[in-house]
Amino acid sequence: MNYCPNCASELAETLIDGEIRRACAALQCDFVHWNNPTPVLAGLVELDGKMVMAHNVAWPKEFYSVITGFLEKGETPEDGIIRETKEELNLHALDVNLVGVYAFEQMNQVIIAYHVRAAGEVKLNHELDDYRLVPMDELQPWKFGTGLAIKDFLEQRQSQS
Repeated sequence: MNYCPNCASELAETLIDGEIRRACAALQCDFVHWNNPTPVLAGLVELDGKMVMAHNVAWPKEFYSVITGFLEKGETPEDGIIRETKEELNLHALDVNLVGVYAFEQMNQVIIAYHVRAAGEVKLNHELDDYRLVPMDELQPWKFGTGLAIKDFLEQRQSQS
């Protein structure tokens, strides 16, 4: 962000509460761009004992991941992941459990991850063009982002066995 959304003046790096922030350079305006992370929901969707891994149309063809989506105004994270599971995969959430909350600094996001046991027939929305049902023991998590959620989920699952 380069310009103030209130008065259109340029933003300048300013020391505020001991941190460098981008703030409005106009003396009469007190706008500060806090650059807060965006809440993103991640669904580790389990269908028939396997994890649904989806391919987004914009990604390289070999890249699959859990479903994700933005938290919408007025909804709880639990309601949001139920909505995303229905919107993206056409599946009904039977059981929703929080896996964890993770900073994803590369994208300035905070990921709220859930394990979603689901039922139904997968029908992909326009954002996705393929999916795979992956046995739990074949999942390969990343070392950041939603991969941390998969790693924690797999560790929890193993400790319950």
